Amino acid sequence: MALKGLFRKKTVQDILKQVEKNNLEGHDALGKHLTAKDLTAFGIAAIVGAGIFSTIGKASFDGGPAVIFLFLFTAVACSFAAFAYAEFASMVPVSGSAYTYSYVAFGELIAWIIGWALIMEYSVGNITVAISWSDYFTGLLSSGGIDLPQWVQMDYLTASNGFKDATALMEGGKTFENLSAGMQDAYTAWTTSPMIGSFHFVADLPALLIIVLITALIYRGMKESRNASNIMVVVKLCIVLLVIAVGIFYVDIDNWHPFAPNGVSGVLKGVSAVFFAYIGFDAISTTAEECKDPQRDLPRGMMWAIVICTLLYIAIALVLTGMVRYNTLDVGDPLAFVFDQLHLKWMSGIIAVSAVVAMASVLLVFQMGQPRIWMSMSRDGLLPKKFSTVHPKFKTPSFATIVVGFVVAVPALFMNLTMVTDLCSIGTLFAFVLVCAGVLALQNKTDIPRGKFKTPYINSRYIFPLLIVVALVISFGYNKKATMGFITNETKINDSQFIITSLNKEETQKVYNYLLSIEGKTSTTEKLDVEHLLSQYQEDDAKYEKVVAGLPISDSIKYESGFDLFKHKIPMWIFLIVIVGLVFWSHKENLSLIPLLGLICCLYMMAELSVWNWIYFSVWLIIGLIIYFSFSRKNSKLNLENLDNNQD
Repeated sequence: MALKGLFRKKTVQDILKQVEKNNLEGHDALGKHLTAKDLTAFGIAAIVGAGIFSTIGKASFDGGPAVIFLFLFTAVACSFAAFAYAEFASMVPVSGSAYTYSYVAFGELIAWIIGWALIMEYSVGNITVAISWSDYFTGLLSSGGIDLPQWVQMDYLTASNGFKDATALMEGGKTFENLSAGMQDAYTAWTTSPMIGSFHFVADLPALLIIVLITALIYRGMKESRNASNIMVVVKLCIVLLVIAVGIFYVDIDNWHPFAPNGVSGVLKGVSAVFFAYIGFDAISTTAEECKDPQRDLPRGMMWAIVICTLLYIAIALVLTGMVRYNTLDVGDPLAFVFDQLHLKWMSGIIAVSAVVAMASVLLVFQMGQPRIWMSMSRDGLLPKKFSTVHPKFKTPSFATIVVGFVVAVPALFMNLTMVTDLCSIGTLFAFVLVCAGVLALQNKTDIPRGKFKTPYINSRYIFPLLIVVALVISFGYNKKATMGFITNETKINDSQFIITSLNKEETQKVYNYLLSIEGKTSTTEKLDVEHLLSQYQEDDAKYEKVVAGLPISDSIKYESGFDLFKHKIPMWIFLIVIVGLVFWSHKENLSLIPLLGLICCLYMMAELSVWNWIYFSVWLIIGLIIYFSFSRKNSKLNLENLDNNQD
């Protein structure tokens, strides 16, 4: 087979003919029940969830009140991508989302890659939300006097890693009571869990429960899913508005000073958590075949969902950081926390209940999107035919829905929340980048039928290079130290917790004695906390640097330098190299500015993620390519059609 067969494309005309044929025959056709209002509700259901009730706390802790700018930046980036999604959805109104769009724009291999990435996005996203739902649900049970054992409400990785870190800190003198609440829970889960041989059985069983219930609902039908989603959206919007209405009377504007305590780097530190709050809008595009008027309603649903949710996020962030100091918000349930701090227990209870509802609605939309991606890939022959089976009564992709339930439920028992959040974000951002690039690739083609919606055209030929110049001026003029540190790969000092948890017993004792000598003590009957002794110097950068330099341990523990430091910058260097290429492409082809900015913003957020996420993502893509070349390439319908034509 020729190499060009890897990039064979589906035409918009053929896709639309096939959908029309399916509808007329009733074969593999989905039920059409959704309007623009329903799509907006699905978008809000997906977006207003973990962001409002969980990750906004950590983002506010890192960025202070200025975290609102991160919400704005992320919303703008998603809006740019939403324009591209809306244009494709209007042009190709079928299930499949970015996978189908890439098949039209770039060809089969790229379509497979993006489809495989979307499988990870939705699966990992569902795992993330299920774990968050479990945290809120068990917290709600606890407040009602029902305390489940820690080992049935925590994943294996968190318990294992938490036990190791807790043990290291306690060996350094920290008492169990002085460990963070999360570390205490992890230690307890590990030490009290039943054992099978040497294996500790730690599994998040409530996460399994919600996945089973949601999967059953989605299997039952789109109409039932829509009705359940709409009810849950109304409930959580009422709660969010109640939080804003009550909280605004407790805002102390002094808490907004300083507005950006950790500068730009602090604000951007929460990019993964905040972006995760927005990713649900692209799940709307997977319901295209179930819309009554997809070419009109899909663009409207996406835009309204992003606008409404952004306003809610900004209002909540301002209220939270106004009610309490930003540096107290590093908690898993920030909304309940702030009202608890102000002794409004009745509000904390309402928020706990609404969070359980909100998380369930997010899971519903995510769990609904994944089977439709698999169904589209199966229709094209890239996955086994069974995945495109539509239930004759419920009109849902039945087999794919059941498989998705298993794919999400099993890892949710054991996987770590931070890992899956970042993996979900990088998979989604990759999809956004390719959708934006697809619009750019097709913008000058005249042989493609256009839908009712088209992204407004602004020529980027001169505007884009000007924006790059402005970015360089800001970087070297106002953030020169950080910029030069990035370019020169300046050595970075590790924080106190990393240093202490990296030591063995002998090294811990040496550090302990050294820190005592700095304090002017030679011995003490009090059991001191080594991590606390070291961390007290972190408030003064110069003093901390001097103390760390004198620690009697290896420099590899004290500092991060050389390739160990540079590897974390590889994603950003990839971003900068791509920017140079885009400058030339935009100048040559007069690219449209909005999808170009969408591509850049999403790629930048990818660059802000850890290099380990890039590595894990690359491993996932390699697995996908193995499957493509061993099964999908030869079973592709386009390939079979070519073989039939050649035989004729």
